[in-house]
Amino acid sequence: MNRKLKYILLSFFLLLVVLFLGFFTWSQLTYTPSSELDTLLDKSEIQYEEDWIIFNQHSSKLGIVLYPGAKVEPEAYSYYGKQLANKGYLVAIPKVHFNFALLDSNKATKIIENYPSVEKWIIGGHSLGGVAAAKFAYDHPKKVDGVFLLGSYPSEGNDFSKTKTPMLSIYAEMDGLTTVDKINETKKYLSKNATVHEIKGGNHAQFGVYGKQKGDNEAGISFKIQQDEMVSVTSEWIKEIKK
Repeated sequence: MNRKLKYILLSFFLLLVVLFLGFFTWSQLTYTPSSELDTLLDKSEIQYEEDWIIFNQHSSKLGIVLYPGAKVEPEAYSYYGKQLANKGYLVAIPKVHFNFALLDSNKATKIIENYPSVEKWIIGGHSLGGVAAAKFAYDHPKKVDGVFLLGSYPSEGNDFSKTKTPMLSIYAEMDGLTTVDKINETKKYLSKNATVHEIKGGNHAQFGVYGKQKGDNEAGISFKIQQDEMVSVTSEWIKEIKK
């Protein structure tokens, strides 16, 4: 190998290292739970099992896995998770590689295996977490009994349109990231058994409780109103799955 080729390979390797370090640093600049969460939930109620948050792990036959949005800490979804757990469901919110669920879309497998007494599993997520959840459900149809999407949608490669998979898509009128136009554009990838619900006045960041997000629009309703509507709509949808 001549010296010129060695320099080229070394330069390429160093470029990859710099790019990785840059991505890693950026991925760690996460959205953490905002102070509003303290008004909704006692942090002592947030329990951890391995590398996920868990609610109601001992008494449910139906389990829910919620993938966080990109760079959003799992704790930001604790109020939503806790309220669903209060309905009698196990809820797990995982920590994912590099804070991107798409890089860890099979994380639900580990959770499902950890709770063998759960008979049905529903997989969902917020934003890119929802894209990852849809991918997991598409790749593992026998493990999943329903898919819910919060300000999210399936990718073109995960087309459920010819299936009867129960699906719930909750989107927000003022979402500046997963816009109403994007929701309408991707409805064709939802299943024949899909429920679609719009939260009037809601925005992207209020699908969690982590404050404002760059690129999002101002919400016309409070974070609690949006969260409570999410809980109500999701709960009613789950009741249909349980029948």
